[in-house]
Amino acid sequence: MNYANFPLDKRMPLPSTEPEKGEDFIDVERLLGMAARQVKVVAVCAVIGLFLGVIYLQTTPKQYTSFASVLIDEGLNKVVDDISAVSATQQTDATILSQIEILSSARLASEVVDKLKLDQNQEFMNPPQSALAKGVGFLRGIVAYFRGSAVSELPGIENVDAATREAMMKAATHDYAVLVLQTGLMADRNGRSNVITLGYQSTNPALATAITKAYAEAYLADQLNASFDATERAAVWLQGRLTELRQSSQQAAMEVEKFRAEHGLSANSDGQLISGKQLSDLNAQLIIAQADTARASARYQQYKAIVDSGSENAFNDSAIASDQPSSSVIIGLKTRYLAVSKRLQDVEANFGKDHPQAVALAREKADVSAQIFGQLKQITESYRNDFQVAQAREAELRQKITTAAGQSSADNESQVRLRELDQQAQALSTLYQTFLSRYQEASQQQSFPVGKVRIISDANMPLAASSPRTIKVLALSLVLGLMLGAGFGGLNEFNERFFRTGEDVRDRVGLKFLGYLPTIGGGKAKEAKPDDLPADGKVTSLSAAERRARMRVSLDAPASMFAETLRNAKIAFDVVMEDKGSRVIGVISVLPGEGKSTVAANLAGLLAANGARTLLIDGDLRNPGLSRSLGMESEQGLMEAVVNGQTWQSVGKVDRQTKLAIIPAVLRGQFSHTSELLGSAGMRRFIENARETFEYIIVDLPPLGPVVDAKAFAPLVDGFVLVTEWGRTPRAMVRSMLESESYVADKIVGAVLNKVELKKLAKYGSLGGSEKFFDRYSSYYLEKSESRAKQAA
Repeated sequence: MNYANFPLDKRMPLPSTEPEKGEDFIDVERLLGMAARQVKVVAVCAVIGLFLGVIYLQTTPKQYTSFASVLIDEGLNKVVDDISAVSATQQTDATILSQIEILSSARLASEVVDKLKLDQNQEFMNPPQSALAKGVGFLRGIVAYFRGSAVSELPGIENVDAATREAMMKAATHDYAVLVLQTGLMADRNGRSNVITLGYQSTNPALATAITKAYAEAYLADQLNASFDATERAAVWLQGRLTELRQSSQQAAMEVEKFRAEHGLSANSDGQLISGKQLSDLNAQLIIAQADTARASARYQQYKAIVDSGSENAFNDSAIASDQPSSSVIIGLKTRYLAVSKRLQDVEANFGKDHPQAVALAREKADVSAQIFGQLKQITESYRNDFQVAQAREAELRQKITTAAGQSSADNESQVRLRELDQQAQALSTLYQTFLSRYQEASQQQSFPVGKVRIISDANMPLAASSPRTIKVLALSLVLGLMLGAGFGGLNEFNERFFRTGEDVRDRVGLKFLGYLPTIGGGKAKEAKPDDLPADGKVTSLSAAERRARMRVSLDAPASMFAETLRNAKIAFDVVMEDKGSRVIGVISVLPGEGKSTVAANLAGLLAANGARTLLIDGDLRNPGLSRSLGMESEQGLMEAVVNGQTWQSVGKVDRQTKLAIIPAVLRGQFSHTSELLGSAGMRRFIENARETFEYIIVDLPPLGPVVDAKAFAPLVDGFVLVTEWGRTPRAMVRSMLESESYVADKIVGAVLNKVELKKLAKYGSLGGSEKFFDRYSSYYLEKSESRAKQAA
C-alpha cells in the first residue's frame, strides 16, 4: 500500500460480513487449521472415551452365547407347490419366517421354562448386571417414584387367601421367566439357506448351552406333535366326508342316465347326436351349393357383359376357357379373323380401300365377327341355365337346414342339461376318489408321523465370551470420544470471535495491520494489566521493577520482535503524516487491559532512543496506569497544567537516558469531567505549545468502550494506533466501534495485535502466511536482547 496516497479522512469501507458466493465451497485449508488448533481437545476427549470404555469392560459381566442349527425340510412346500403359482423362493421365505415366529412364540418358551425349571433358577431370573445397567435402573426407579407410578405388581393380591396368592405369584414368576427367555432368544436365518440358527446368551456358559439344547429339542417335538395332531384331525374329518361324497356321487350318476332315457338323447360312436350330425352334413352341402351358385353367377355375368357390349367388341372381350364345348370353334374363328385383318391391312396399304380385293376382305372380316358374336350368345345362354339350376339347389338345401335346425335346437337344449348333470356326477366321483386317497395317506401318517425339521448342529459349550468384545468396545469408545472431541472443538471454533491474525484485522474491520506484539515475560501467568488497575493504585501481581521493565522492552531489547513491530508502526504514521511537522499520535484500545499503556510507553521510548524529540502524555485521567507503571510520583500532572494554563515544562519530566519527556497524570478523587478537560481549549493550547518543541507527541488515551475521553480528544490528534489483545478483543465490538465512531475511525493509522502467543499463532495462520514462518524469522531477532528483556521483566 502507498501510504502517501492514503488520506486520513477517507478510510476503506468496512468489509461485508456476508459470505461471497465462492465461499460456499468447503475450505479444506480452514478445516485443517481448525483441526490443528483443536487437536488437544480431540485427544483429551479420545482418552476420556477410552477410559470410559475400559471402565465399561471392567464393570460389565461377560456373556457367553451357545448356538444350534435347525434345517427346515423343503418337503413342507410340496403340496403348496403342486397347487400354487407362487414362486418357490417366495414360498421358502414365507416358510422360514413362519418357523422363526414359532421359535419366538410364548408357548415354546413356556415349554423350555417348564423343562429346565428356569423360573426357579436365580442365576437366570436375576443375572449379574453391569454398572451402566444398574445406574439406568436406579434412575428409572427414581423417576417412577417421583411420578407416583410404583404400583403393586399383582393388583388385588392382598384380598385373596394365602394359597391363591402363592399360585398367582408363581404364575407371575413363570410369565416373567417366559418373557426373559423370549427377549434373550436369538433366531435368524442363515443366509439364503433353509437353516435357522438358534442362540442364547447368558453369564453362565453351561446355562446358555442347556437353554439352547432345550429350545432345539422343544422345537423338534413341537413339529412332530403338530404333524401328528394335524394328521389325526384330517383323518377324522375325511372319514365323515367320504360317506357323504359316495352317496352324492351315486345319486348324480343315476340322474344322468334317467335324463338321457327320458329325452331320447342317443349318440353315434363319437358321442355326437344324430340330429346334430344331419344338420352338420346339410350345412356342408349348403356351403358347396353356395360356392357353385357364385361360380355360375360369375361366368354368366362375365359373358352377359361381353354380349351386351356388341359385336364390335366381342372379338376383344371373348376370353373363352378351354374346357367349354365351343372353344375350338371360337378359336378357329379368331384365327381366321386375325388372318383376314392382316391381309386387309396389306391390301389397303398397297392398293387403297377401294380396291375390289380390299372390299371383299372387309366383307369377310365382318362375317367372321358376326359368327364369333353368335357363338358368344350361345355360351352366355348356357351359363344362364347353369346359374338357375345352382340357385334352385341352394334354395332346397336351405329349406332342409331350417327343418333340421328346429330338431337339433330341441336336442341341444336337452344336451346342455344332460352335460351339466354328467359334469356334476364326474366332479363328485373325482372328489370322492381324491378324498379316499387322502384318507388312506392320513391313516398311514397317523401311525408314523414324520417331522419336517431336524437338528444339524447341536449346542456346544462356548469356550470364550461373546460380549463385551474388548476391541470393539475400545474402538467404539475411541470413535465416540473423537466425535465428542470434534463436537467440542467445533463449538470452540464457533465461539471464536476474536482477532488472531493480521488477516482478521484487514478483512474483518478494514484496518491496516501493523504487526504482532508478543507476550512480555514468556506467559500470561505473570502478566499484569496496567490499564485496568484499581483506583488506589495497588498492584499485587507485579512488582514496581517488573512494571517499569515492561515499559522499556523496546529499549532493553531493540532487536526484538516487539521493537520491530513498533518500528513498523512508526513507518506507517510517518508516511501517512509526512506533511506534518509535529505529529500527535493517540494510542487507544476498545477494552481495558489490552496493553495500550505498555505500547504507548515503548513506542515513545523507541522514538526517543532514535533521536527524535518525543513527548509521552498519560491522557488516562481516570485510571493513570501509565504513570503508575513508570513509577512516577508527582503532585502535578496533565490536569493541573491544562486547568492552570501551564506549559509542558512546568509538569513534565525527562528521562535522562533517552531524553524522553513524560507528562504524568495525577488521580484526583472522583473527577468525572475528564472528557470535557481533554476536549477543552486549554488542552488545545497545551498541545499546540508542545508541537513547537517535539516531533512526536504520544498520548495514552482511555479505552473507547467505557468512556468518551478518547473521542473528545480526537480533534487534537493526527492519527490513532489501535491496540487489540490477541485472542481476547471481540471483532464485533471493534467493528461496531468503527461504524459508530466514524470520526475516530477515519484517523486510525493501523492496529497492532498485543500479547500474542507465538507458539499458538502458527495454528491460526493460513498456508503460505507469515504466521507459519516465524521460526525462520528468529535469526533476525537477537536472542540475547530477548533474554535480557525477559530477565528484566
